[in-house]
Amino acid sequence: MIFSGTHILTSSILKPLLGVWGLLFCGNCFAGNANYVVPNGLKAKAYPAHVELSWENRNSFVYELYRSTDGGKKFIKQGETVSNDYLDFFGTTVQKEQTFIYRILPKGLSIESADASKFDLKVLVGTSTDNALLDMTQRYTTRYFFDFAEPVTGMARERSNDVNGEIVTTGGTGFGIMALIAGAERNYLSRSNAYQTINKIVTFLEKAERFHGAWSHWYDAETGKPFSFSKYDNGGDLVETAFLIQGLLTAREYFKNGNVEEHLLANRITLLWETVEWNWYTQGVDSLYWHWSKNYGWKMNHRIKGFDETLITYILAASSPTYPIERSVYENCYINSSYFLNGKNYYGIKLDLGMEYGGPLFFTHYSFLGLNPNGLTDKYTNYFERNRAHALIHRAYAIANPKGHAGYGRNLWGFTSSDDPLVGYTSHHPGTEAENGTVSPTAALSSIVYTPEESMQVLRHLYFVYGNKTFGKYGFYDAFNPGLVEGQQVVKSYLAIDQGPIAVMIENYRSGLIWKLFMQNQEIHKGLEKLGFKTTK
Repeated sequence: MIFSGTHILTSSILKPLLGVWGLLFCGNCFAGNANYVVPNGLKAKAYPAHVELSWENRNSFVYELYRSTDGGKKFIKQGETVSNDYLDFFGTTVQKEQTFIYRILPKGLSIESADASKFDLKVLVGTSTDNALLDMTQRYTTRYFFDFAEPVTGMARERSNDVNGEIVTTGGTGFGIMALIAGAERNYLSRSNAYQTINKIVTFLEKAERFHGAWSHWYDAETGKPFSFSKYDNGGDLVETAFLIQGLLTAREYFKNGNVEEHLLANRITLLWETVEWNWYTQGVDSLYWHWSKNYGWKMNHRIKGFDETLITYILAASSPTYPIERSVYENCYINSSYFLNGKNYYGIKLDLGMEYGGPLFFTHYSFLGLNPNGLTDKYTNYFERNRAHALIHRAYAIANPKGHAGYGRNLWGFTSSDDPLVGYTSHHPGTEAENGTVSPTAALSSIVYTPEESMQVLRHLYFVYGNKTFGKYGFYDAFNPGLVEGQQVVKSYLAIDQGPIAVMIENYRSGLIWKLFMQNQEIHKGLEKLGFKTTK
């Protein structure tokens, strides 16, 4: 539908996949009336249980939003805003296609005014499906890495509520690269948009200070210099570098057979990959070390041991065509850990590897965004089954709810490192004192490849029951604790390392695209074989 003067033009060809109509408002309409300013570029898009309204509002005028579900006979005020967008949640999905009429009125213009109907906006809302819900979640989450990307470098901002300035993250950017590729294939953005953003990222990484080939955890986008993650962590971070390389190698496969510019980008990525000095981070012994600083050397002395999120670091280090590690490094360090082998049963579910209850669920996500766990085995476990068990243990813990937290159960489970309404950023997983009633949406949603129906239960619950609290501009907020008082239950922040796995794992569940692209890198298969892995993919 297009508003033109006082006429509404409708066309059935505007109906998109999810039963959504896009709408445009003529910015010059009624401009002669001095009593109010018309919102320019007004658009609306319907989703399973909310409508997203947006317009230009550079002057931060106050607009009141009304909704009618009975053909315009009765309008109910939904809220008001000085922003340029508004998410109007109507709760559960409609049972059949239904037309909503919105009035977006400048504050002070009465709903009864003769001019009020000139602001009417019709939106057709369709019935919901699980595919529509997944598509919505992936679409919104991908925005974090495109709409909210740092504009000059293309890098992913560390978080949406950063107090330190324009701090960008290397590991989160690796996740974001994969999300952008999936988004281009889903037409959330164009392939050209994905190329341009990833080209900016590669250009920044080529110029950024590196530490024997490794990048820092964080950089200040305004200065281009490393930004300290902690007192002694101001140099190379090998694990974050691995997360970044995982994304870059996925992009290399995506672009390598494209046009001339895309092919060149793929070659530039190869150069970045081949100049990471993985074996230098062994200090000449049978261990990989996480950090090195020009100022503090190896002071942190953090050996990379498992089972945890760092498995991809060893696989990439073993796969490197230029600076590879030997198998002995993997066996004498990563495997030689007090929390590698487990073998216990939790709620009747056996866990082959990992700490008590498996640890935070990001252990099953970060390394496996590109590395396909399906058919991946070694003498210790089947990695898909191990990761599925980990997710199911978290779910069983929530159902048992030994601490009696509000809301836990089949519809609300999943614990990982995230922001927290009570204590700030922490890892509140089972078996720890930090498990305080906080659920992180990324935990269950990113586990959808392992627990499809169980994760969908959480997605439906978070969206249809709590969406007006838990869902915002870039998808689900970072943390939710339903046991707290109203207004303090949700940390309305977004973190790159939590948003990335949601978008990527939903795509892997839907199509396997990111797994397919990453596993096309032939070096990876050589590294897996070197370390004793077998894979059917």
